[in-house]
Amino acid sequence: MNKIKKNDMVVILTGKDRTRSGKVIKMVGTDRVLIEGINMLKKNVKPNPQARVQGGIIEREASIHISNVALLNPVSKKADKVGFKLIESKAPGEKTKKVRYFKSNNELVDM
Repeated sequence: MNKIKKNDMVVILTGKDRTRSGKVIKMVGTDRVLIEGINMLKKNVKPNPQARVQGGIIEREASIHISNVALLNPVSKKADKVGFKLIESKAPGEKTKKVRYFKSNNELVDM
C-alpha cells in the first residue's frame, strides 16, 4: 500500500513548483506521480491525419518522484507525514483493515 494514491491532494516539496499543491491524476509505476497542473512541459507533436491529430506544441504534465511530494493535511493546510494503522472491525468475520493517518494529529486519511 502506497502512502500517496490517485485523487489525493499533495504539496510539492522540491523543484520549480515548490510549495504548490494539486491533485494526483495518475500513479506512474510505483514511485512516480502525475499532478494536475504541476511540472508542465511543452512537447512538439507531428500532425497525423489518419488519427486526426493536429500538429503543434502541446503542454502536458511530467511525472514527479513520490519522494518530492507530501500529502496535504486539510486541517492544518500544510504538508504532513503519513503512517499506517491497523483498525480492527467490530463486525464478526471481518478482517483488520490497514488505513493511512496523518502523523501530526492522528487523523485518518481514508475514511
